[in-house]
Amino acid sequence: MMRWINFGLAMAVFMTAIVIVLARHEDRRLFIELQALEKQRDTMNEEWGRLQLEQATWATQGRIEDLAREKLQMVVPSREEVVLVRNK
Repeated sequence: MMRWINFGLAMAVFMTAIVIVLARHEDRRLFIELQALEKQRDTMNEEWGRLQLEQATWATQGRIEDLAREKLQMVVPSREEVVLVRNK
């Protein structure tokens, strides 16, 4: 009878050791994945900052005015060409 108890306890210790090894392996795998995702996040944040700066550059009033003059041949109307519309 004692042999079976000792055998059962030894198996329980062995199974616990296996579960601990598997849990640590999973922990390491998830940590590596977390580090990769954090690196990807940082890269995307840098790209977002660059894109915001680029958007601000492309949307400046001077650039828009230059494009309107060059590509659309738009000009500022003279005083005589301006019509004032009033709402009654």
